[in-house]
Amino acid sequence: MKLEGEGKLLRLFIGESDTWHGKPLYQAIVERVRQEGLAGATVLRGIEGFGADSRLHTSRILRLSEDLPVVIEIVDTPEQIDRVVPIVDEMVGEGMLTLERVQIVSYRSSDE
Repeated sequence: MKLEGEGKLLRLFIGESDTWHGKPLYQAIVERVRQEGLAGATVLRGIEGFGADSRLHTSRILRLSEDLPVVIEIVDTPEQIDRVVPIVDEMVGEGMLTLERVQIVSYRSSDE
């Protein structure tokens, strides 16, 4: 797959303990966008953050937090991202979705 030029970034902010049909939400989202044929997705685990409820989620306390922040980033063509936004939005009960225009400089795959 060749992907260069104007793209779109879908960024989702969710909690590590969020679930979708019995599995971690971040895992369900990655699996779903893979099924939909998107170029790729990355899940990042945060060490600290807060959301709409202003409750602090942190790994600094002595016990491990059960609900650290998670960010999922998905970059693809604007058409592909626009197509999956309603699917992903339906899966996220609590959290935030953002969209940004990005310039894709290079995207390399060993399959080329």
